[in-house]
Amino acid sequence: MYTYRKKYRVFHGPFDPCPPMLKKTYETPPALYLGYQPFSLPQFTPQEALAHGTLWPALYAPYDSPYKNKYGKGDE
Repeated sequence: MYTYRKKYRVFHGPFDPCPPMLKKTYETPPALYLGYQPFSLPQFTPQEALAHGTLWPALYAPYDSPYKNKYGKGDE
């Protein structure tokens, strides 16, 4: 199983004026790991497809903010 969220260390030079963010993250799309679209993939119903933004569950990746609750936001 591949992870959709990747992390990397940010370069921090000795003369940077701001405090560093030590790690940053980014998301990769599920299609990156699929290669090609095989025949007869399972499909969402039309209502679910509209809600998820894709017809195929294999191509769906929900977005979870890496900053949620870190800065006191996202509690709603």
